[in-house]
Amino acid sequence: MQTQQSHKLFEKAQHFIPGGVNSPVRAFRAVGGNPIFIKKAKGAYIYDEDDNAYIELINSWGPMILGHNPEMIQEAIRKAIESGTSFGAPTAREVEIAELITQMVPSVEKVRMVNSGTEATMSAIRVARGYTGKDKFIKMEGHYHGHGDSFLISAGSGAITMGQPDSPGVTKGTAKDTLLAPFNDFEALEKLIEANKGEIAALILEPVPGNMGLVLPKKGYLEAIRDLCTKEAIVLIFDEVMTGFRLAKGGAQERFGVTPDMTTLGKIIGGGLPVGAYGGKKEIMDFVSPAGPVYQAGTLSGNPIAMAAGLTMLHYLNDHPEVYPKLDQIGEKITKGIRENLHTNGMNYTLNHIGSMYSLFFTQEKVYDFESAKKSDTVLFGKYFQEMLHQGIYLAPSQFESLFLSTALGEEEISKILNAHQEAIKSIT
Repeated sequence: MQTQQSHKLFEKAQHFIPGGVNSPVRAFRAVGGNPIFIKKAKGAYIYDEDDNAYIELINSWGPMILGHNPEMIQEAIRKAIESGTSFGAPTAREVEIAELITQMVPSVEKVRMVNSGTEATMSAIRVARGYTGKDKFIKMEGHYHGHGDSFLISAGSGAITMGQPDSPGVTKGTAKDTLLAPFNDFEALEKLIEANKGEIAALILEPVPGNMGLVLPKKGYLEAIRDLCTKEAIVLIFDEVMTGFRLAKGGAQERFGVTPDMTTLGKIIGGGLPVGAYGGKKEIMDFVSPAGPVYQAGTLSGNPIAMAAGLTMLHYLNDHPEVYPKLDQIGEKITKGIRENLHTNGMNYTLNHIGSMYSLFFTQEKVYDFESAKKSDTVLFGKYFQEMLHQGIYLAPSQFESLFLSTALGEEEISKILNAHQEAIKSIT
């Protein structure tokens, strides 16, 4: 497989873009080699600048549930562009998509459009603080909520220790109000809240984390958190930027039957275009300006092109409930085949899977939190990634990212994925 054009572009990019990429994981630092530069995508495939085709299992980190570049999304964008690309003023589509989101997502009674998942999570924390009059909030170790200063925090070894900045540029003043808890450890969470009694505005988590690889919540864990937050008057925020409209029409909260107070959403509500949103209970969302005192604004919020694409996508998902059983079936076929092959080869592995999301960890231990995820053999994963890429399968270039499947994967693509996996495992063992 020749990738000269990608190599040339990467060499040039490093002169003008930090690290040669506009988002760090794209640089392939975790898996070795140089990044592939993508020229186009359609259905289950992406094509690089050297015209190599790959079956792709990232789907723009989640939103391409129907595969890349569906005709109906193209048509919606074309029609919207005819009327203009940006107004910085209200449009009818904003009202329509807001109403649709409130119908589909159990926790959302009112919703505010923003431009990214990061902006959504930052805004949700601000609103929770304004609503409660408290400053501190809890995040889970290994959960990613975008690159806002408050989220880039590590708390060391103690679950009740105040946060310390985890990235240069994040101040200690910002870090002191961020508390870190280990995921799936309810007892540690109880102790953390008790140590900061009456001071915690919000608890934010991915109900199904996808940024330390896919990790599933233990049975009853989300329910226990819901009850605890209610008892302690803490605003519970589900970050469903990845899982929203993917694990079910109403996201992970529908699939698990646990309703948070607020929810953050991402790219899927723009059909893959840059967009985000945060929403929740009416009494909380009415604290957002101009209805209330918590200020948040954005010139491009509710952009007409993104709203047109998002409306088309959400209407389709709302009107075609068969999408979700199909996604689950595809996920089950792929993960079953991978498990069977790894068992035959005697490999040490853990495979976490739910619906159309999965992660393969090269460790024999169960992966249930960030610490257990970090025990994976990342060098072996890098070799596996490169072999899969050589076989024409494009995976997330990091051990610590979930994969996302789409309905565009047919029997032919599933067979190619499993055959490539078998060859890759043979090559690295």
